[in-house]
Amino acid sequence: MRPFDFVRRTDPQHLLNFIQAEHPQTIALILAYLDPKKASQILADLPVEIQHDVAKRIANMDRTSPEVLREVERVLERKLSTLASEDFTSAGGIDAVVEILNLADRSTEKTIVEALEEEDPELAEEIKKRMFVFEDIVLLDDRSVQKVLREVDTADLSKALKSVDAEVQEKIFKNMSKRAATLLKEDMEYMGPVRLRDVEEAQQKVVNIIRKLEESGEIIVARAGEDELVV
Repeated sequence: MRPFDFVRRTDPQHLLNFIQAEHPQTIALILAYLDPKKASQILADLPVEIQHDVAKRIANMDRTSPEVLREVERVLERKLSTLASEDFTSAGGIDAVVEILNLADRSTEKTIVEALEEEDPELAEEIKKRMFVFEDIVLLDDRSVQKVLREVDTADLSKALKSVDAEVQEKIFKNMSKRAATLLKEDMEYMGPVRLRDVEEAQQKVVNIIRKLEESGEIIVARAGEDELVV
């Protein structure tokens, strides 16, 4: 077992709370044995006045005696055991409220989001972004998809489809003319690799169009808790 193996399973924020008051050499020793990604998170959240000292000590570190390692491990494990003995549960967050609102009826969702737009616009926008993801387009009926496609720029659509599964792509292709679908597939093929950020931006543009069409009443996005449509 590698030194500080038990620490690697600890949440970075909890670990930070326990080590930030330690001597910089002790902090450097712990971070040196952590996964670099977790170590970088903790280093970034340390008090600014000791960050460079900790980084320098990691850089200058060579070998540490087993006795010192065991002593630091013993003390840290004892401190963390008080955390492990308490029953912490994770709940809440943006994903939680999005899931709840997605299951609410349209009236409830609209009332809550509009109130949040007044009180906390940034939070409201983040919630709206996650409420209908691009892959949910498979839940729309064909006529609605066709209305959406009339509003979407072809270049954005090509990027948006780059990282989705076959079901989503097929939903799009079948609601286009054969010629348009063929041209779109060729665009995707010749486009080559696309940055994930660009793909996500293109998908968000399509989602924004869907949201706009729903708000204007041109399409309907089915939600739980609402009456079924009578055709």
